Amino acid sequence: MTETLRCLIVEDEILPAELLGDYIRQTPYLSLAGVCTDAIFAMDWLRRDPVDVLFLDIHLPQLKGLDFLAVLQNPPLVVLTTAYHEYALQSYRFSVVDYLLKPFDFPRFLEAAEKLRHRHALHLPEPDAIFIKVNKLRVRVPLQDIVYMESFKEYCKIHVADRYWLTQATLQQMTSRLPARHFLRIHRSYIIHLEHITAYAATEIELGKITLPIGKTYQAEVQAYLKRSE
Repeated sequence: MTETLRCLIVEDEILPAELLGDYIRQTPYLSLAGVCTDAIFAMDWLRRDPVDVLFLDIHLPQLKGLDFLAVLQNPPLVVLTTAYHEYALQSYRFSVVDYLLKPFDFPRFLEAAEKLRHRHALHLPEPDAIFIKVNKLRVRVPLQDIVYMESFKEYCKIHVADRYWLTQATLQQMTSRLPARHFLRIHRSYIIHLEHITAYAATEIELGKITLPIGKTYQAEVQAYLKRSE
């Protein structure tokens, strides 16, 4: 059985806090521990009742979200929630799991939840391959060989250098099986292997001879992620 991750929402606005609470309750492996309206309250909460995950707004009264993270000695896993994309690059120095730009819908929330579940399991040895079902076979695909994954109706195309595998799975399902430090969702239809990037611009990424678009809703977090290596 999948371990349930206890979540604390730190959000000073009622509607976003209620929406996050609803999303958490709809996700089987997450549970809502509570809601704090400011970082001071959250700091006291964590002393009394540690949690696995913080859903943290950046713009908070008294102490801002990133300043709050800076003073935490052993922070739990963190997903930042904000309406301002300009903090994305700064946030990565805290090794946040994801950066949700408001307003976000349930599918986008689930992407963050899958990353949380994966990061929580990182104490296990990182796999070097995945097995996928192709017709009646279970095929071993080395992770380093994967260039990108593409959504194809109810299937997923897993592209390697000279061919692709077609397996019945969604990109969301594949995300939960991939090491977050090597793979990045850049579009509702594409996940890429970061080591195969040869060039990028504001709206597209090149993987050798392949050029893929960056989806509008992914641009801020993708650009922030890529600029870390400049």
